[in-house]
Amino acid sequence: MKANPFFLIAGPCVVESAETCLKIAETVCNLAKRYRIPYIFKASYRKDNRTRYDSFTGIGNEEALEVLRKVKERFHVPITTDIHTPEEAQVAVESGVDIIQIPAFLCRQTTLLQAAAQTGKKINVKKGQFLAPEQMAFVVEKLVQFGATKESILITERGTQFGYRDLVVDMRSIPLMQQLGVPVVMDATHALQVPNRQQGVAGGQPHMIPTIAAAAVAAGADGLFVETHPSPEKALSDGSNMLPLHKMDNLLQQIMAFRNTYLENKHIQLHTQS
Repeated sequence: MKANPFFLIAGPCVVESAETCLKIAETVCNLAKRYRIPYIFKASYRKDNRTRYDSFTGIGNEEALEVLRKVKERFHVPITTDIHTPEEAQVAVESGVDIIQIPAFLCRQTTLLQAAAQTGKKINVKKGQFLAPEQMAFVVEKLVQFGATKESILITERGTQFGYRDLVVDMRSIPLMQQLGVPVVMDATHALQVPNRQQGVAGGQPHMIPTIAAAAVAAGADGLFVETHPSPEKALSDGSNMLPLHKMDNLLQQIMAFRNTYLENKHIQLHTQS
């Protein structure tokens, strides 16, 4: 498979307001230009996977999708958002979504994958916390059978369930899933969640984001997924594991240094082998 340029998927967990999304998009767009990283803006227009009945799920579908359209039009960047039902796939297309994201808990839902594949859009599937990396071969197979091409498929690693209240990241999963012929992204924020807490709200370890991101880049990840927010402590969803927006600059500076070292080492290896 031809190597893809390293890219960034970043944004808030969910669309909270136009003001917040536009601020995040502007900041990350400027950083992406500085570090010459292709950038995709991410925000869920609706959060359906909530533990508690009173958890925030969104500002309303139409309003949230309109915010995503504003981000795309103002900053000329691709946008991605989750879908949860087959019917939502067409809604995403009509709203100008460039990459349809399949949540980890739904990565084996056949009708959902079929609907996403039949849109002709790019599809990013989060690897389920309950799956071995090799099992993602069947996800890719489904998508291809339903009309998607491997050039339109991304897989995102987001950790594997370890006991009841922890996740671990096995960096071997990156090259293993790359063998499927699709780019592999590292979700450096959700991989640091602390799920199933008694409060019914996941915790997180955001101070470890640079560590996970650097390790993934060193392992050859094709892209990085980071949720970020100007004030994570005030975020309405997943604030406990999001990166503060003002720390994105340092993260990207570090990551691109690791990426350049990875490419240099790969070049040396290829030259030595030849």
